Amino acid sequence: MRWRPGPRLAAIAALVSLLAGCAAPQAPGIVGPPGQLTLNPVAFTALPGWRHDHLARAIPALLRSCARMRSVPPDEALGGGGQAASLAGTAGQWLHLCEQAAALPDGDDPAARAFLEKVFQPYAMSDGTARTGLFTGYYEPEVAGSLSREGPYQTPLLGRPHDLIWPAPPNSGLKAGRIAGGRLVAYYTRAEIERGVLDRQHLAIVWLKSPIDAFFLQVQGAGRVRLPDGRILRVGFAGQNGRPYVPIGRVLVQRGDLAENAVSAPSIRAWLTAHPGAARGVMDANPSYVFFRILPDLPPDEGSPGALGVALTPARSLAVDRDFVPLGAPVYVATTNTATGRPFDHLMLAQDLGSAIRGPIRGDIYFGWGPDAAREAGLMHSQGRAFLLLPRAIADAANTAAPGRAGKVAARDLPAHTPRS
Repeated sequence: MRWRPGPRLAAIAALVSLLAGCAAPQAPGIVGPPGQLTLNPVAFTALPGWRHDHLARAIPALLRSCARMRSVPPDEALGGGGQAASLAGTAGQWLHLCEQAAALPDGDDPAARAFLEKVFQPYAMSDGTARTGLFTGYYEPEVAGSLSREGPYQTPLLGRPHDLIWPAPPNSGLKAGRIAGGRLVAYYTRAEIERGVLDRQHLAIVWLKSPIDAFFLQVQGAGRVRLPDGRILRVGFAGQNGRPYVPIGRVLVQRGDLAENAVSAPSIRAWLTAHPGAARGVMDANPSYVFFRILPDLPPDEGSPGALGVALTPARSLAVDRDFVPLGAPVYVATTNTATGRPFDHLMLAQDLGSAIRGPIRGDIYFGWGPDAAREAGLMHSQGRAFLLLPRAIADAANTAAPGRAGKVAARDLPAHTPRS
């Protein structure tokens, strides 16, 4: 994975001239081509629910982003695209505000709000003329399993294969592959793997009770396995077969087995459980397959590592499309919690990626673990708005150094990401 470089901007003087002060006036709508992120500077008062969010709860997640920024060269770019890449700057340019964030008193919402309004400029995000996008949810499932194949534990959770080339070379046209006949070919599909094509590699890291549990664990990309003696084994993403992700909810709708307005994680699981004879064929309609690794010594009250390489924070970590949104940056999300029907207006941190998270305004909200997280994540499917928060100092420095121009950004490796769907 890489910090993605953004294109050089020809002119941002008109934009950065609006960045002074916490109460920046609402700028006229900036319209861009569909499928491209456009940023419009706004005042914090334009963020729905900003005054009511418990912002101090987002500071620990911000500090985790800061820890990642301190661990890389100071000229490392945060990524994203276009205006976002330019205005996000480099890791070194965030360190001063990170020091200020670390000095904030714990749990002090007014202090957190004052700090955030001082150092960040919010930008309303739009996709061409569209100002809203889809927000879904994910979580860490807990499933029953065993370190040995015995009794009801007959479904393997596989580690990364020895012959998997992931990611594949950029010019190969593949996301992942293997060498066959002296050339790189696409890696095996889910159906081929389920039929045992990898059995000779002995890749099982744990054995589960249910193939449906294994499937949902792959969709989420990380989880917790409760062993027969009560211990919890944490597992996380270790690689992917590179095949496209096909939502099986869509497959069930096309088959006439579920109504379109009834598709959710609980309804899909219920259908698979009620139709064991057909379940394997439906799951195999999704050729994507995820491999896992054991995550030792991970605290039980801490989320799994996301694409940024830091532990995810429930209701404060967001999976985004890195082609548009800089990893590590704060994103204020204003949407509705589908499970509760209540507003979900939270400051979040872009700390994860997802194979199905594509587009400028598209987010997957991390809900954590446990029954409540499973219910909220499984039902989450709501339109909403997003506001990207970027440091005022970076825009000021860019405007001072070269008015109307953005600096170059570099690309460097990131740790393997967790696929989200």
